[in-house]
Amino acid sequence: MDSGAGESSAADDYESLMSTTDAELLKSAWRNEKAAPEILKFNEDLVHRSRQQIQLMEEMVDESSQNGVDPLTVSLYQMDLDRTMFLLRSYLRTRLQKIEKYVFHVLKTPEIWARLSKQEQKFANRCGEDLKHHLEQSVLSKLPDQYQSHLRQSGASEDDDMVPEPQLDGYVVCRSKKYLGAFQLDDGGEEPVNIEADDLYALPYKSIKPLVESGQIDLV
Repeated sequence: MDSGAGESSAADDYESLMSTTDAELLKSAWRNEKAAPEILKFNEDLVHRSRQQIQLMEEMVDESSQNGVDPLTVSLYQMDLDRTMFLLRSYLRTRLQKIEKYVFHVLKTPEIWARLSKQEQKFANRCGEDLKHHLEQSVLSKLPDQYQSHLRQSGASEDDDMVPEPQLDGYVVCRSKKYLGAFQLDDGGEEPVNIEADDLYALPYKSIKPLVESGQIDLV
């Protein structure tokens, strides 16, 4: 009886979690991160809830298998679990890849640094130190003093012109969640774009960046 009650409680908890929108929110966060040229703000609450959901789903799959639940039902639970784990891992992996690619830009830009989780900040610091050490040992230490910076081409450079940065002027495909009406692009040289709900548009990322950050537009 206790076993049955426990199974029922776990199933109720599972159904409650699956009825939420977290799965769709995670998919949206994953798509946005994959399509955006820059790293976006870390969604700490969503990641935490997704990890809780994965734990509950794993428990549900184990209990269902042990209690003789229909194999088809168990396989559906397992599919949901696999999908959620894939989305979460890919979301986190994509962010780490961006940090590696633009590590020096991330480290020197407070706005971008604030978008990272504490674990990502530790990763960025370690990655930056390792890359700097590698460059100094393999190349920079063998050059004249004025060319030994890992950030600038020479001592005469005023900016960090050796630091790669994400290109925000490129076009991305996006979809609006609601009708936004006439939207003026940054350059102001074109007619405003009339943005309808659920329609697809190819627009410069820099122009729609505030709409992506506010959740009004999803990248595809």
